[in-house]
Amino acid sequence: MNIAIIPARGGSKRIPKKNIKDFCGKPLIAYSIETALKSKLFDKVVVSTDDDEIAQVAKKYGAEVLQRPKELADDFTGTGAVTAHALSVYKGYKYACTIYATAPLLQVEYLKKGYEELKSSDAIRAFSVTSMPFPIQRTFKIVDGRCEMFFPEYFSSRSQDLEEAYQDAGQFYWEKVGVKSDEIMFGKDSIPIILPRYLVQDIDTLEDWERAEKLYKIQNPNIFDKWNNLKQILHKKETILFSERDIVFLSMGQNIGFEQYGKGDDFLRPVVVLKKFNKNIFLGIPLSSKIKDGYYFHTIKFKDRVNSALLLQIRTFDSKRIKYKLARLSNNEFEKLKNEVKKFVTPSSVEEGSD
Repeated sequence: MNIAIIPARGGSKRIPKKNIKDFCGKPLIAYSIETALKSKLFDKVVVSTDDDEIAQVAKKYGAEVLQRPKELADDFTGTGAVTAHALSVYKGYKYACTIYATAPLLQVEYLKKGYEELKSSDAIRAFSVTSMPFPIQRTFKIVDGRCEMFFPEYFSSRSQDLEEAYQDAGQFYWEKVGVKSDEIMFGKDSIPIILPRYLVQDIDTLEDWERAEKLYKIQNPNIFDKWNNLKQILHKKETILFSERDIVFLSMGQNIGFEQYGKGDDFLRPVVVLKKFNKNIFLGIPLSSKIKDGYYFHTIKFKDRVNSALLLQIRTFDSKRIKYKLARLSNNEFEKLKNEVKKFVTPSSVEEGSD
């Protein structure tokens, strides 16, 4: 039997109400609770807290709440004491995992790896770690405005010649309940579960918070960009044969889906193919578009002089971004358009296979 214990004190000072502050659309603690539940590793997921607001949020996201004694809710109480208190209340568990409430980047696969490696070994603990981004042997401190190396003997050493160091990733800590050890956490009785650095971020300051949110958004593009799946499909499409005068629907990078008259997942901005450079690359002109009676139609306005706004729209496209062909311009319309921009078009300047 396994239990997950999530300590969540209410007295955060550097980031007030940190554990329940909105993080990318949900309270921060919700991510730890949801990941623990999603892993299906635990018979019980418990949030240990002294705060009523945290307790309400924890219950909302599916955790059981343990009211923590006041003597275990000050700035000096360690995580070990909080876990020990929870295990004194919830007895009979073979494995316990302490999960920090400030771990929105926590992944199920690493929770499972920690459990499996601990279960199949004679170790007592397994916890999340990550590699240091810079050799600790070449670090220094600042004393009275001046630099002082911790290890001056390594000043001339190359980074690749120095031994790699690791740090606590601050996400989860598995332990065999009731098994004692004289070793500290960072000792021989512990198994390090190595996480990539992009999944690790302490959240102690507002700068940490902002960085963690950016990392989370990068790793979860489908949540924050509703067009991401479509763009991935377009990127994988085989080359589509097309010819000059074709109008095609294309992904327009970050602009996808933001056309004034566009609607639905199948709407991409229409582009007329002005000049093919090779089988993949072509010069195109994005068209304005409107919708009437459920159908799109396109308007191209010509003037006596070159339309500078139109010239600014001309760009090179990759055919892999094509969604589907829509129509063809008439020969007359195409000739008018080509004449309007003929001074701008310089095919010789585009290399084969360039984008």
